[in-house]
Amino acid sequence: MSIRHLDRLLSPASVAVFGASARLGSVGATVWRNLRAGAFSGPVYGVNPKHAMLDGVPVYARASQLPAAPDLALICTPPHTVAGLVGELGALGTRAVVIVTAGLSAEQKQAALDAARANTVRLLGPNCIGLLSPHIGLNASFAHCDALAGDIAFVSQSGALATAVLDWTRSRGVGLSHLVSLGDHCDVDFGDLLDHLANDARTRSILLYVEAIESPRKFMSAARAAARNKPVIVVKAGRAGNGVKAAASHTGALAGSDTVYDAAIRRAGMLRVDTLQELFLAAETLARFRTNRSTGLTVMTNGGGAGVMAADAAARAGIALAEPGAALLARLDAVLPANWSHANPIDIIGDAPVERYAETLSALLAEPGTGAVLFVHAPTAIVRSEDIARACLPLVRSHASRVVSAWLGDAAVAQARKLFEDAGVADYATPEEAVHAFAMLQTYRRNQEMLTETPDASRNPLPDAAAALGLLESALAEGREWLHEHEAKALLKAYGIDTVPTIAVADSADAAVAAARELGYPVALKILSRDITHKSDVGGVRLALADDAALRDAVGTMRGAVAAARPGARIDGFTVQPTVHRPHAQEVIVGASIDSVFGPVILCGQGGTAVEVVADSAIALPPLNRALAGELVSRTRVSRLLAGYRDHPPARLDALHDVLMAVSQMLADLPQLAELDINPLWVDEHGALALDARVRLSKTPVGGAERFAILPYPTQWVRTQQWNGRPIVVRPIRPEDESQHRRFIESLDPQDIRMRVFHSRSELPRSELARLTQIDYDREMAFIAETRAADGTAETLGVARTVSDPDNVEAEFAIIVRSDLKGQGLGTLLFDRLIEHARHRGIVRLVGLVLRENTRMLALSRAMGFEADPAEPADSGQRRMVLNLADCALPLA
Repeated sequence: MSIRHLDRLLSPASVAVFGASARLGSVGATVWRNLRAGAFSGPVYGVNPKHAMLDGVPVYARASQLPAAPDLALICTPPHTVAGLVGELGALGTRAVVIVTAGLSAEQKQAALDAARANTVRLLGPNCIGLLSPHIGLNASFAHCDALAGDIAFVSQSGALATAVLDWTRSRGVGLSHLVSLGDHCDVDFGDLLDHLANDARTRSILLYVEAIESPRKFMSAARAAARNKPVIVVKAGRAGNGVKAAASHTGALAGSDTVYDAAIRRAGMLRVDTLQELFLAAETLARFRTNRSTGLTVMTNGGGAGVMAADAAARAGIALAEPGAALLARLDAVLPANWSHANPIDIIGDAPVERYAETLSALLAEPGTGAVLFVHAPTAIVRSEDIARACLPLVRSHASRVVSAWLGDAAVAQARKLFEDAGVADYATPEEAVHAFAMLQTYRRNQEMLTETPDASRNPLPDAAAALGLLESALAEGREWLHEHEAKALLKAYGIDTVPTIAVADSADAAVAAARELGYPVALKILSRDITHKSDVGGVRLALADDAALRDAVGTMRGAVAAARPGARIDGFTVQPTVHRPHAQEVIVGASIDSVFGPVILCGQGGTAVEVVADSAIALPPLNRALAGELVSRTRVSRLLAGYRDHPPARLDALHDVLMAVSQMLADLPQLAELDINPLWVDEHGALALDARVRLSKTPVGGAERFAILPYPTQWVRTQQWNGRPIVVRPIRPEDESQHRRFIESLDPQDIRMRVFHSRSELPRSELARLTQIDYDREMAFIAETRAADGTAETLGVARTVSDPDNVEAEFAIIVRSDLKGQGLGTLLFDRLIEHARHRGIVRLVGLVLRENTRMLALSRAMGFEADPAEPADSGQRRMVLNLADCALPLA
């Protein structure tokens, strides 16, 4: 279940309290009192066989005696009673239950879920404080106070934190649209609430306190959808205690769970903060300042010290202070005294009159290059802060998205601060807080941009997945957990990753020499052992061996060193590889491992033997495309070295991106792949070359596309078909299709567009094109019919799309065919594919809204088995066409 009946939970028309009581200090008494004391206008029923009356109103002995089935029931009774009450309420017609009761065993929780499932009753809790919906006066909780009505939703796994936030928001005048305590969340979870709140008109931003995620794919789908609509800000507990852990591979050691949560939050377009104060600071910033696109900051201040503090904070946060150009300096010289700072921060001097503030701010806002303007003012006896604010109001009202303020002090600047806030300006207590908020905005914007990036296609050849799978199965059949080095390199080669040629030989100096002569000196010699993964740690690596004698000596020395360091290790032989000379190469590590929550993850950072010590790595969730691979690399310090310096030319980053995408594909194709280290991966102006690799396997599948937190591109739905005597490809749309999709839309007749989307726009903004091509394959599908034009470029002939509700019960379809191809059977072909896909996903019915004048689509949908919804009003300009998939035949493949 997902959003089903959440309206009954968060906006009920009637409420019942089971365990309502008059006993002071009891949960039942507190919940009853809170409901009765609030402004909730609907019926509130008390249920308790021990009472006939409470607070002068009747109390009922059991659910069956209630005058009507309540929309929402709160259960505050002992654990053994919960499942029975849920079943009884479901039979009566109640569809939402808050289990406030704590202490339910695993069996009792499951019994409650089983009882709820029969009537699709939604369960919040158990062990939660309840929920508040201030707009309807609902306080269905045992919190110590009510909430102010506002537009921020707060969802928390911690009840104690929920009450603390409630107290904090009241004291600061911050209003909430909803406050929800999840408790043990046996049913309703973050994903469900994100789906509901994303479309809640009263909620402008969503704040989450997260301790753990238990349904990662549902969470990621809901979070990505919600983050496209409104800001989603997360406090994730648990940063402490996640230091580097012991692991067999560098990647396993570096990919700590909290780092993966960071990657998931970033990938979903949300913003992570560390404290409750930052949570609401970020909410205020994004609510008032989200449309600002500036990367630089200009500080305007009447005090040098405050300006220096702002500049220091900007330096720590990596925020650039904009350099004033010659024209701006000349304009400022005309309005400021000769001793002004002549630099950013713009110090207008402490004796500034009102006019100087307004003229300076006007000059700064007239220059786009100044970026965002931080207005800092410390009160003086020369001029009232309120007068300054009033003089600047016309400017800040028209540029509220470019101005942030820090009115320093308390009572002396209170009115000035309020004037700016009422004008829509984000205000902060200190310059440092303002800069920190601006830095959070930059992080949020980068995360949002990843939702609308259009990547280029990978240049990798198609992988030989069958050969790779054979390597893994062969090793597992031998009882080995680790691939040998030459096998690991063969795996990389199957996915298009260049490696150093490597020959595995027996434990013999003669065999090593023969391999070296075949490859050519100088060579590197490495120990080959199923029991040793970090060869250099035990003396198992010798480099730059120039001739036979040096190689023979290295074989003997290595045997002794390894035997001394690992006396029990089985020696399978040696590997020999040529010494490669690439003087400009940077050592990079690319790896993969399996996170216990989010499944497969990918790592990139500075490589070498000291990767844990250097601690320069970044984590991302697959699947990766070129843009996402580039973003991953950009978060590492080694990316600055790869950009080139002194006599080192810039490295070919596209080659590194291709390696990352190849690893992403490996994780999707090979469920037995548990850990991968490519270290070092040399990256330079010539490309990327893998010198060494370690691969750990698992007999039980731990990876694969089905275990991705974000469903990857569904290649199984790519098909070549015959249409009108020529082959076409019908496949799911890709993010890389944006420019091709734009050309398709621009080729359509405006009338056809109006029939499809009920308006006649032939141009779509970039954000909407990205939304149409970057879909969540777990909830949506868009099939395109594609052919090749005479010049070889791909062109789209038609598009068929479905968007499922979060419950996966109903999906809305839409089909559009290129205007010059109508009536040639392409719509039928695409419809068949949509129906097949929807049946495969278990969707119950397909629906579509079709204009009554769109007779062609009405006829097509009827031919496919759709029927008009009889409930659609006769005077409506559209028909709702419905196909119950359980009743229709499977379309021809």
